[in-house]
Amino acid sequence: MAVTWFISALDATKTIGSLSDVVTTIHWRAMDKETIGSGDSAVDHIGSAYGSIKVADADSSSFTAYADITKDNAIAWAKAALGSDKVTAIETKIAAQITESKTPTVTSGVPW
Repeated sequence: MAVTWFISALDATKTIGSLSDVVTTIHWRAMDKETIGSGDSAVDHIGSAYGSIKVADADSSSFTAYADITKDNAIAWAKAALGSDKVTAIETKIAAQITESKTPTVTSGVPW
């Protein structure tokens, strides 16, 4: 199992100083899945998290034009803006969701 990070959207401001189409916010999603069993009896246990993070102000010396931003750029920027402790906490929470799905500590329903 490994958490996969996705970018849902990038918010960009048309102009900041001399720079155009500057990304200001990254909307991200992180997900992991563990499948137990196979075929028709397979059960997927999924954990996920999502959020938005404001990125640092653009620096003209390392600016990437909006059209040149890759998925990997955006994921790296989002993780850097979150910080390693927060990234670890998010990934730990996702693992805990999968564990809870596999071995629930709370049940709901009716006894009949």
